[in-house]
Amino acid sequence: MHIQDPTLDSSGFVLLADYVPSIVQEIRYHSTFNFVGERIDGYEEPIALLTLEAARALKTVSNEMIVRGYRLKVFDAYRPAVAVKRFIFWAIEDDDVRMRRYFYPNTDKADLFERGYIAKQSSHSRGSAIDLTLLDMETGKELDMGGPFDLFDEVSHPSFRGITDEQYANRMVLQESMVRNGFKPLDCEWWHFTLVDEPYPNTYFDFPVAMSSLRRQ
Repeated sequence: MHIQDPTLDSSGFVLLADYVPSIVQEIRYHSTFNFVGERIDGYEEPIALLTLEAARALKTVSNEMIVRGYRLKVFDAYRPAVAVKRFIFWAIEDDDVRMRRYFYPNTDKADLFERGYIAKQSSHSRGSAIDLTLLDMETGKELDMGGPFDLFDEVSHPSFRGITDEQYANRMVLQESMVRNGFKPLDCEWWHFTLVDEPYPNTYFDFPVAMSSLRRQ
């Protein structure tokens, strides 16, 4: 079927698990354990979709990490534009702060945009950005990164040194492999990376996170 709206064209996307079968998925925005506190619009299934190019690059990262005894764990990949609109409404219009103590204990909601923690247009919606961490294959636990995913705080900045040497080293294990394989980090989130040569740098997609989106091709 021909799709006239380019933001609904999922033909360049793949199911990440098909390319990185060892990846662990905890898609937070399909759950209620996120900074909003409810499932986010557009996340119809707890799966990770990504552009083919980003998935291939991530496969190389995964292979490197497995040799070192780690598995990748993904929290978010492609994010529909409708989900970003939900975040904007939550930050500006919604007075709900029920998840503050978990995700933004030291930051006012009104400051989340200015500090770069929430974007009015997200690189995730272009399909080549991913939020992830590392699991120790021996223990089955996440590496201690000095702070959890989606903690909107200075401690989450990759360069923050007010953490232990081991925590900082763990961040660098992830970051150095991602950078070596074509991704660039974000200066305020240790978990966020975007493919440098992303195939759709100017398109913010809006099809839902669902297997049916891929079947529409």
